[in-house]
Amino acid sequence: MRGWELLSERTIKMKLKNVLIVVKDIERSRQFYHDLFGLEMVLDNDGNMILTEGLVLQEEKYWTKFLGREIVPENNASELYFEESNIEEFAAKLEKYYPKVKYVNRLMTHSWGQKVIRFYDPDGNLIEVGTPV
Repeated sequence: MRGWELLSERTIKMKLKNVLIVVKDIERSRQFYHDLFGLEMVLDNDGNMILTEGLVLQEEKYWTKFLGREIVPENNASELYFEESNIEEFAAKLEKYYPKVKYVNRLMTHSWGQKVIRFYDPDGNLIEVGTPV
């Protein structure tokens, strides 16, 4: 039996610890995620900031140097998803704090009854807020 076959027979369970997004201005992004979602800073590593709920902010200048590639905002390849029971209140808060936010869709209701709103953060990271299903 080969090693990978042996591994596939065992259940390997890892825990996802963080999700990292790239931002141009880490302080602006920290404030954005605090204002809208109540996320607090856990650790600031000069260009890499961990927020509560496992969200990590990485300054673009460090990320492009590390990857050696350009960052593509609004690439729509991933999405941060949050749930909110009082989504109408959230939509009003978003409009109040960030009236120039770029929407993918304003508050809408899916055919299965879930209400959602989709928009981009200041750096083009896609966010969805929906009511619990």
